Amino acid sequence: MIKQSFRLAKVRGIEVGVHYSWFIVFALITLSLSTQFAQEHPQWTRGEHYILGVVTSLLFFGSIVLHELAHSFVALAKGIQVRSITLFVFGGIAQLTREPDRPLTEFQIAIVGPIASMGLAFGFKLIASAAAGRSDQALAVADLLAQVNLMLALFNLLPGFPLDGGRVFRAVVWWVTESFTRATAIAAKSGQAIGYAFILGGILIGFTANLFNGLWLAFIGWFLLTMAQESVLQVSLRSALKGLTAKDIMAVDCPVVSGRMSLAELVENYVLRTGQACFLVSEDNLVEGLVTLHQVKAVPREHWGATSVSRAMIPYAQLHVVDPDTPVLEVLESMDRADVRQVPVTKAGRLIGIVSRDHLLQIIRARMELEPLAS
Repeated sequence: MIKQSFRLAKVRGIEVGVHYSWFIVFALITLSLSTQFAQEHPQWTRGEHYILGVVTSLLFFGSIVLHELAHSFVALAKGIQVRSITLFVFGGIAQLTREPDRPLTEFQIAIVGPIASMGLAFGFKLIASAAAGRSDQALAVADLLAQVNLMLALFNLLPGFPLDGGRVFRAVVWWVTESFTRATAIAAKSGQAIGYAFILGGILIGFTANLFNGLWLAFIGWFLLTMAQESVLQVSLRSALKGLTAKDIMAVDCPVVSGRMSLAELVENYVLRTGQACFLVSEDNLVEGLVTLHQVKAVPREHWGATSVSRAMIPYAQLHVVDPDTPVLEVLESMDRADVRQVPVTKAGRLIGIVSRDHLLQIIRARMELEPLAS
């Protein structure tokens, strides 16, 4: 699996990284800011324009990181772990391990982001005041960052999910209706409406005023629309899998083979006869590893007869095993992170079953189709 981002730092156990798409918007914003500085301050050199453009862009994205860290620190204080913070083409996102368990927690985590951005706007305004008459360059950068952070705070307060304002709105609706699922659906519809408004506004601006600004606004609208739709799907998924654990969906009759047999025997007697593509390698009911067609095909065909399954398998120590009481949603997330299609379910080192991605997806589809009928 190709990594789509790389880590910059680790803050209180939270990985802060950059998605590769970030470089696109960083270059565009730097170019735009350099052009703006050149128009507003033609007396400065071209080098100063570009340097100030880069510095302002870096400080802008640093402000976004601080915005997301504010969310993350409150989440940590409420007992919710944060996997990572990633900068990407539309800003930044903090990935929480789970949703808040009550409206007040949701409200507190959401509202602190805009508060942090407003605090940064005030801080940069103070720097701009201090730089006045001393450094025109510092004044220009600080004043611009004060405006940008204020706009970021106001933008995030729009009551459309998944913006911070949308999460605040969801917290309020959740408190009123006492239903997290219903609150998410209502907040997501608000987010979709705002997304459509941005798209239409962007198209209008693109045709009547500034094409670049119009396209950018439309892209933001498309992003909000997509994220709002995905949020509804995620909540439906969580609702469909609520209460299920690995032991509820695991297959207990998963194919098990001996590590002593050759790959030729495995292919002839098991793969070709059963159609199975994945086998657990076990001796005395103790899991030793996992072998799939991927490992088989990694060995030249002429060596299959002389290569044992134990030599080709993925050793137990490298397997992503789960406990039988692991929630199914965590099992699915573990599969996604490790990019695997099956995980053994073990207890005290002994195999008791296996969860496959295909079987899990079948269960998800069935439960999501029947969920409206059950509710």
